Amino acid sequence: MAKLQISLKARALRYLSMREHSRNELARKLGRYAEETDDVMALLNALEISNFLSAERFSESLVNRRQARFGNQRIFAELQSHSLDKEQIDNVKLSLIESEAVRAKDVLHRKYPAKPLDHQERAKQMNFLLQRGFSGKSIQFAIRASRQGDESE
Repeated sequence: MAKLQISLKARALRYLSMREHSRNELARKLGRYAEETDDVMALLNALEISNFLSAERFSESLVNRRQARFGNQRIFAELQSHSLDKEQIDNVKLSLIESEAVRAKDVLHRKYPAKPLDHQERAKQMNFLLQRGFSGKSIQFAIRASRQGDESE
């Protein structure tokens, strides 16, 4: 039995129904299935006009998925890798800068519930946050913040 061919538009809508995609990401995914007669860019333009494809919704979705685990630097780098406008990224920066220190503390305390006992453990915890893209100020705040098991609370 022959496999049913899915149109390019149906495939695009299926991808978008699962999660938000950037224009570049969707173009790359659809490019694998496009034939000579298919115009992927025209399809993407039509999806944007009908508001099925939106850079604003994509950036909000990506931030919501990543902010509980990663710092601003890592999130901004990922947004840039999707070729979003600088204005779009600047709008996201404003909303994330305020909450980075609290997010760093939450991430660190989930992974390491106890305060570091020596400099090696402290460096290990700081490196953990650094690899996740948190800023130096946020890392310092997270390291100094009291933890659940502390007597000083």
